[in-house]
Amino acid sequence: MSSKEPRGLGRGLGAILGDSVNVDQLRKPVGYVNKEIIGTRNEVKESADIVRIPADLIEPNPYQPRMSFDTEALEELASSIRTLGLIQPITVRKSANGKYQIISGERRFRASRMTGMEMIPAYVRTASEQGMLEMAIVENIQREDLDPIEVALSYQRLIEECNLTQEQMAGRVGKKRASVTNYLRLLKLPAKVQHDLKVGLISVGHAKVILGVEDPALQELLCDVTVKEGLSVRQLEEKLRKLIEGDKKKEDKAAGELPEEYSRILEHIGKYFKEDISLKRSAGGKGSMTIKFSSDEEMQRFLKALEDAQI
Repeated sequence: MSSKEPRGLGRGLGAILGDSVNVDQLRKPVGYVNKEIIGTRNEVKESADIVRIPADLIEPNPYQPRMSFDTEALEELASSIRTLGLIQPITVRKSANGKYQIISGERRFRASRMTGMEMIPAYVRTASEQGMLEMAIVENIQREDLDPIEVALSYQRLIEECNLTQEQMAGRVGKKRASVTNYLRLLKLPAKVQHDLKVGLISVGHAKVILGVEDPALQELLCDVTVKEGLSVRQLEEKLRKLIEGDKKKEDKAAGELPEEYSRILEHIGKYFKEDISLKRSAGGKGSMTIKFSSDEEMQRFLKALEDAQI
């Protein structure tokens, strides 16, 4: 579970999500054990699939614009990789010296090395014509054994490596643009949630519900409770609905309880008017005050009181 406290919809979590939720023991690192290994064949051709490359055959890109990496952030990513595995493989290209140069994912590579990982899952680029790569990725998407994260990563590669727009990509893969967009949104989920989606602990339907909140810590909590309680998509939607409604009721209650100084304002000003004065205040302190008057004399009396008090 994330060490960060949920923001936003954090009220009433205990009642809605239950007590301490710990399902990490159900999570095993994604290892790509059935993928091909570099070194077992003479040459790797352009492929949209994932291969495993010995870490000592991978070298950084000398033109990497990012020269410094936050040590604490790398440690956090390494910790995630130890628990969940490397969810998103790196992308490399074959170098003339027989090694593989990183195109994207150097931060993931460094964190993987910190864990002692010896075989790094990667997509391999060669110097072939761009259209060949596009065709290979599209062909790969048509496979039935891809998990949702693999599909999303393939869409991302078409955008980033083949320079396609979402509209163009949707046409290439024969999908509606909304479907493509929904898959790409899955890559914005925390690594823990992506892991559970990848290995089948939750479904794409669950993931869509979890994407209904923005706070990563709360997304992880919703994922945890889904796995722990075996919730259906409908049951998870109900949990989230109750959470939102409970939070709104608390906000409304907080908004309805005026601080003492506000009550004193109403009392002082109310002496000059026959009609009721209304004052609304949100939990954050913003609000409005409405004064109704029944005659010009009331306003004149109020103005005189202000002037006498030199306000």
